[in-house]
Amino acid sequence: MGGTVTQTHPAETARVPKKADGSSREALDANIIIANAPDPVFVSDLEGRILQANEAVSELLGFRPDELLEQSLSRFISPEETREFMDALDEVVERGVTRNARLNSRSASGEVIPTSLNASALRGPDGKVIGAIGILRDMRELDEARRYAESLIKNAPDPVFVSDLEGKILQANDAVSELLGFREDELVEQSLSRFISPEERREFTAALREVVERGVTRNAMLHPRSASGEVIPTSLNASALRDAEGRVIGAIGILRDMRELDKARAYAESLIKNAPDPVFVSDLEGRILQANDAVSQLLGFRPDELLEQSLSRFISPEETREFTAALREVVARGVTRNARLNPRSASGEIIPTTLNASALRDLDGKVIGAVGILRDMRAYERVVRDLRASQGELQEKILDLEKFEEVVVGRELKMIALEKEVESLRQQNERMKAERNPA
Repeated sequence: MGGTVTQTHPAETARVPKKADGSSREALDANIIIANAPDPVFVSDLEGRILQANEAVSELLGFRPDELLEQSLSRFISPEETREFMDALDEVVERGVTRNARLNSRSASGEVIPTSLNASALRGPDGKVIGAIGILRDMRELDEARRYAESLIKNAPDPVFVSDLEGKILQANDAVSELLGFREDELVEQSLSRFISPEERREFTAALREVVERGVTRNAMLHPRSASGEVIPTSLNASALRDAEGRVIGAIGILRDMRELDKARAYAESLIKNAPDPVFVSDLEGRILQANDAVSQLLGFRPDELLEQSLSRFISPEETREFTAALREVVARGVTRNARLNPRSASGEIIPTTLNASALRDLDGKVIGAVGILRDMRAYERVVRDLRASQGELQEKILDLEKFEEVVVGRELKMIALEKEVESLRQQNERMKAERNPA
């Protein structure tokens, strides 16, 4: 057979190279993978000339494969982005990879399509980098979602900001400016540490770590200083800000102005402290978090002997179970009424009380404990005992009266019978006289 030379397209010879006879199958497999990849994948040389592009690239840009092959990528992107792409190729040569380079390719219809480029090195048989294998990601939906998110942040009624993982503010809506009194340009690109204390900087850094690890942090307390110098108590809820690969790159924080809530809390604490009835606050395990003077007076313990103590210290095991059941009712219904407790006082006296409790809720409305009001039932039980004693005495008197009534009625009946007998004898006597003395 005479030797023949087969003409091949230059692009075909520049595909993923065959390293050696034993590696030709790997090279063929690479070409098959590129051709059938669901994402837009292309191969370029180090000058940015497209050597191979799969159908997904054609679908993305609207060009036929023959309109892409052997073309410089600069045909589809701006001069500025061409320079950026060449920088990305330099990074591929130096590091073997580049990630999330931005390209805004112009499609066949003239639409500018935002994409993200991840590229890895294409190597020759000697291991030298001879080009790049690039994977494009269509960013239109992501950019639209980002714009929508930015619109939500901008128009949110609550103070919302975006920060990187070092705490630098990247975006802040008008509500943040209203809360702190700073213009937007005085907030953006500033570190949050400018507005909070060194101690709270550590807390915010810990909150960012929690966002990275768990994707969210809740109710971290921050006290930023406003433009007027006022320290404003706020609660921070933050969620993860992720890049196109799902990696956490920052946080979206929502601040809640706690001034009114702090006033309400201070007012509630004042009401509890000054209430005439014994009032205490407990968590859902029955641990006493707050107790007013009336509780101390009732039980004879100092406040420091009550706080942080479990209520089970003062009541029996059976009543501890009843109190736990009352807490479950508080969680389920928001209130429990007239639960019986008999706490033991400092002197050892068992004091009968009734408990009315209502739910203690956190900022999210979740029940985290109970506010309990005790009623001293000793006077009531004395009254009940006195009434029962009086009732017994009254019953005895009624029995005596009944006996007396029986005696009196019996006498009256006897008198009536005697009167009837006397009248009968009188009438009999009259008849006898009349018979002896006839007219």
